[in-house]
Parts: sequence; structure tokens; C-alpha cells
Amino acid sequence: MPETDIRPRLDIVALLCDADFKYRPDTNTWSHRDGRPFSKEEQALTFTATRVEFEEVSEQLARYREYRRTWEEASEAFQRFLAPFMEQLTEKNLGNAVQLMSENDRIEFDRLLGLMIHPLRPFTPNTF
Repeated sequence: MPETDIRPRLDIVALLCDADFKYRPDTNTWSHRDGRPFSKEEQALTFTATRVEFEEVSEQLARYREYRRTWEEASEAFQRFLAPFMEQLTEKNLGNAVQLMSENDRIEFDRLLGLMIHPLRPFTPNTF
């Protein structure tokens, strides 16, 4: 099995994803996103992070920002998506619009509807 520059994800990458990198003068450490100070062990571990691990953290955070943007825009995107179907109908209701959709249209309909009805998920390391 090939060697990798990333250590097990559950330690350093997750820790870095949970860091707000605000220095706490009372503990001489950074903090977790919820405000808890890093333990001395956690702080020491962050200083051993490799460039590859920081890149992984950056990529995860970028994917989360994209998820948030998509979630925030879902309502307007849903309306734009439905507009052409509604224009074709004399009796304008969602059920009739769905009947006009192709299989790919229904997949997009379900994706947008899912974004609208599910609450925004908080950032969780190794999820995005």
C-alpha cells in the first residue's frame, strides 16, 4: 500500500477543521470553533501539520462554503427551475408541473427541493 502524506483523518485534519485559529492569551493556544481552548496536546499536534494536511482542510472548507452557497440560493433556483414548466400549464400546480418533467428534470427537482426542506448542516470535518 502506498505511503501518504496525510495521517489518519480523525486526528489532525479534524482538529484543524475545528480550529478558529484565534490565539488565546489565557491558555497560549488556539481555540475550537465553539470557543473551547485547545489542550496543550492539541496545540502541539497542530504544529506538526503538513502542507498536504492544510490543503485537505482548505479543500474541505471550500466544499462546505459551496454547499452553503447552494443551500442559500436553493429557493430562487427552485423558482427559476419551475418557471418553464409552470408556463406550459393552464392549471398551475406542482403536481402538474412534475408530470411534464423528464427523469433528469425530476432529479434536479428533488435535489433543489431537498436543499429547501432540510436545514443547513453545520460544518463537520471529513463530511464535505
